[in-house]
Amino acid sequence: MKLSARSHDALLSRISSNPHVLRGRPRIKGTRIAVHTILEMLACGLSVEEVLEEYPALSLEDVQAALLYGARMSNYEWIELNVYDDPEDLAG
Repeated sequence: MKLSARSHDALLSRISSNPHVLRGRPRIKGTRIAVHTILEMLACGLSVEEVLEEYPALSLEDVQAALLYGARMSNYEWIELNVYDDPEDLAG
């Protein structure tokens, strides 16, 4: 099943980056859960359900966003993230 460009954009909008949070590493918006953490958990054999159990703040769409981000980055695609778009980042 191929996702539309709009679906890709919707998933990638769940990821943000802020140089003051996790040293700018891409993360799931509104959390301190880095994309690489999700990808590493899946690569080590955890199921999506186990990742969601480990991090209840995540949704299935967040995991899908992390996978899409990783796929795009491995293809050397530039993905522009919204920086400072998360109000939680700006609070203290």
